Amino acid sequence: MLISNLEYIPGRTVTTHLGLVQGSTVRAKHVGRDIAATLKNIFGGELRGYTELLNDARQEALARMEAQAQALGANAILNVRFSTSSVAQGAAELYAYGTAVVVESV
Repeated sequence: MLISNLEYIPGRTVTTHLGLVQGSTVRAKHVGRDIAATLKNIFGGELRGYTELLNDARQEALARMEAQAQALGANAILNVRFSTSSVAQGAAELYAYGTAVVVESV
């Protein structure tokens, strides 16, 4: 599956437009990560626990979007974007979306 944030893939021609595909996940903060984050806010530095949490969430949202595209018969997803929103205190949704297409080499 080709995944791109561009509206096209260089050297490929879109032959079929299959529509919007999406994937999301809602993640909550971990108490241990909150304690570590509080200490980092005092002393400074990267909040590695949150970095890992967001990386995992992005990968899961992408995998769900890709599975939806494969079910439609797509071999590429174009114009991929990410969005986040707060769902509840301490929980956030990470949402990935794009356009499922079939592409062929030029």
